[in-house]
Amino acid sequence: MSKIEDIVDTLENRISKVLHKQEVLKQTNAKLSEQLENYQNQILQYQEQISEWSDRYETLKTANAILGSDENKRETKLKINSLIRDIDHCIAQLSE
Repeated sequence: MSKIEDIVDTLENRISKVLHKQEVLKQTNAKLSEQLENYQNQILQYQEQISEWSDRYETLKTANAILGSDENKRETKLKINSLIRDIDHCIAQLSE
């Protein structure tokens, strides 16, 4: 009988350890999921900031070209021509 009791005690101990380890893993998983969500939110914020700074940079390049900077004159002329074409297209649609 003693052998069976020892086996049962050993089995109970192992089950208890497994259950404890499972609980620890659940807690770790919850923490990691929360961290992942926080990091994903940070990435979204950084992407928005990058987009905003990129737009500001393009605006600054255009302003510098208009003010006489030789570096971006070609780009500015192309942008102005594109805007003129868009305006002409709108006027043509309104005339119809």
